[in-house]
Amino acid sequence: MWLRGFLERLAAIILKEVLPLSRDKLSFAMLFGMPILELLIFGYAINTDPHNLPTAVVVADQSRITRTVDRLLRSGEVQFIVKVPPDFTRRLVRGERTQILIDADATDPTSAANPLAAAKPAIDQALAHDLVGPLEGLGGRADAVELVVHRRYNPEGQARRNIVPGLLAIILSMTMVLMTSLSVTRERELGTMEHLLAMPVRPIEIMIGKIAPYFVIGCLQMAVILVLSRVLFDIAVEGSLLLLCLGTALFILVNLAIGFTISTLASNQLQAMQASFFILLPSILLSGFMFPFRGMPPWAQALGELLPTTHFMRIVRGLMLKGADFSDIRPELGALMAILIAVSALAISRYRVTLDGPAKPAP
Repeated sequence: MWLRGFLERLAAIILKEVLPLSRDKLSFAMLFGMPILELLIFGYAINTDPHNLPTAVVVADQSRITRTVDRLLRSGEVQFIVKVPPDFTRRLVRGERTQILIDADATDPTSAANPLAAAKPAIDQALAHDLVGPLEGLGGRADAVELVVHRRYNPEGQARRNIVPGLLAIILSMTMVLMTSLSVTRERELGTMEHLLAMPVRPIEIMIGKIAPYFVIGCLQMAVILVLSRVLFDIAVEGSLLLLCLGTALFILVNLAIGFTISTLASNQLQAMQASFFILLPSILLSGFMFPFRGMPPWAQALGELLPTTHFMRIVRGLMLKGADFSDIRPELGALMAILIAVSALAISRYRVTLDGPAKPAP
């Protein structure tokens, strides 16, 4: 009898816990959606051995072409520049030692190391295909072609030079989205949302008022991170500090808008936190922060392009490590602006239907 009573009471408590969870569709979806998302990302999207990396080839020393491909390297459109000197063939057939030069974007040592290690064997294999007949003996010489590698922006291959600037994007994403996503849900749980909706203010005014303090916090975080990067890791801003501030301000606004949108979708703070991590996980894994972006399959890269963290990661690394200018980061700024407009429109429209109906318009 004692055991039967114990089991009945235990079953009642379990049922009491399960029924609200089953009715909480967002939390229930998170319980299964997060593991599935992690499985797909780690199983299919993550690849630390990227292939088909974009490469530019300069066959002669033409100054206009050289300047063009150098800009491609700085903007991140290509990761390697292969330079073949104008006297390459003449020196090779004479049996003299010749060179091939490779400029590599080494801001991410992981994505540059394996391709550079495979470059010399690939060149020897390619030459063996053409060095036939009277030239066959040249193909067996190990010193026939000297490979000269110039690792740009991170010559020592230090991982921290790639990670520390990227942390600015990750820290701002985590704090801005999470703090803002709790704002409206906290008002709802405390019962003060009705007072906000009854006030003679417009939704856009409440939205701006709520995110303004967090915008200041984000700017202070940026300043602290930049100072510590310089003092602790000797990583300075090689490009324009003004452009970095502009890009950071835009990125902060995007994340605040995302957090505000989440807060209008969630009914409580637990749901807001769950939804925030559902956004933050892809931002960390698919933005190029932890793993080479070009190592991911096309569908994962397409998904990563939709994330504001991906574009800001390119901005901050370009400005801090490469000395990029406005023309180099203009596409990324445009992408952040487009995301900001889309998410802000969604946040405002969702705020109008928060609680039982649309917010009362201002007189």
